[in-house]
Amino acid sequence: MVKKVLFAASEVYPFAKTGGLADVAHALPRALKNLYDVTVVMPLYSIIDRNKYNIASLGETLNISMGGKEYAIELYGCTVEGYEYYFIYEPMLCDRKFLYGTPKAGYEDNGLRFALFSYAIFALLKKKHYEILHLNDWQCALTALLVHKDPALSPKIIYTIHNLAYQGIFDSSILESIGIDKRYFTMGSLEFYGKVNFMKAGIAYADEVTTVSPTYAREILTGEFGCGLEGFLHFHHAKLTGIINGIDTDHFSPATDGALISPYSDAKGKKANKSDLLKKLALRGINKPLFVFIGRFTSQKGIDLLIETLPKIAALDCNIALLGEGEEHYHEALDVLAASHKNIHLTFRYDEVLSHQIYAAADFLLMPSLFEPCGLNQMIAFSYGTLPIVHRVGGLVDTVKRLESYQEDSCSGYGLIFSTPTSRSLLSAVNKGCELYEDKKHFERIINHNMRCDFSWGESAIAYGALYEKEKDIDA
Repeated sequence: MVKKVLFAASEVYPFAKTGGLADVAHALPRALKNLYDVTVVMPLYSIIDRNKYNIASLGETLNISMGGKEYAIELYGCTVEGYEYYFIYEPMLCDRKFLYGTPKAGYEDNGLRFALFSYAIFALLKKKHYEILHLNDWQCALTALLVHKDPALSPKIIYTIHNLAYQGIFDSSILESIGIDKRYFTMGSLEFYGKVNFMKAGIAYADEVTTVSPTYAREILTGEFGCGLEGFLHFHHAKLTGIINGIDTDHFSPATDGALISPYSDAKGKKANKSDLLKKLALRGINKPLFVFIGRFTSQKGIDLLIETLPKIAALDCNIALLGEGEEHYHEALDVLAASHKNIHLTFRYDEVLSHQIYAAADFLLMPSLFEPCGLNQMIAFSYGTLPIVHRVGGLVDTVKRLESYQEDSCSGYGLIFSTPTSRSLLSAVNKGCELYEDKKHFERIINHNMRCDFSWGESAIAYGALYEKEKDIDA
């Protein structure tokens, strides 16, 4: 009999997305579908277009008691491309302009909101039988503790850390509001320097803990990358596994991508898309290398380093296109740079269609991340024939091989790598990119090689399946 899996995440593409979690929550359940009966559950945010996806009420209510208050959770559902989705609706959780908060700060009641999401997942587990529960990031981590407290439930719990920097940390006064006994306010459970840490619940009470690349799994055990949880993770290291993310190779396929003016399957096919994008962004020079950044404007993504280096890159004979959203002070600084350099274009918003067009047009993708749990952008770039320039951290180590070690018969993707997060190192990598770009035949040979590599979820889905099937440790 095929096992039933409940896959829980706070955001899932195409319904709601702020980052890579949404892409993973879209693609991994699909990759597992041939092995398991997977249902994905997420909040029904007000920004989701219910009509577009035929999201309808299931006529079921989950009655929840949390912290002495009663909540009536409405259950919705839909089927998209043959995949089943559940949606949790409750006004406090869902009726917001943003998922987690404005670009300036998170919502003050996020602890209550996502504790309620965890309680809803818990109630769904009691209502419908699932052998496996897969939780993602801090927003639903508290579910692991709720299951632990209930002897009537015994699903195998997998907890995935997508980014350790976001842990769901709140004032200890929240315990009463979310109905959690103070006996769980200990170093071995939720307590974190006098506050409550939701992520610790997932780490402590899941049967298996994964993160999104083998290198990041090692990094988070160190003080440099552990974000204060390195000791706690060391204690639980026996159940920690790093599994590299993949990409949805149907969604990210330049040969079939409807967002492109001219779909293509090799390096030469990029030219029409580059010409179209340059006109759209009012950039000049089809024969100049096009460097791009796509992502969140946050410190993690190396935006300070990028801002410092951009004037030096702009002084080269090249074009630069930036797409993303994030912290307002970065927006202002990038606006100033774009206004003062004719070869820099900034688009400050999340735009899925435009991102595909930029990947298709670009020659180089800039990823100067200070840390990167996995990163999907570099794998998308490979697929679209764009060469990544990356800082040597986390999942970038596992997915991008040095150009100097290029082998035609390898199944690895190649790019330019810099080892220290300095403006000098980043600029040196960009200069190497410009030199490579001038050697058209070699450049196209590498691009075509990268486009042929497999960055799908195939092997990673098998690795997750092995954890799903692994017997529970009854002494844990």
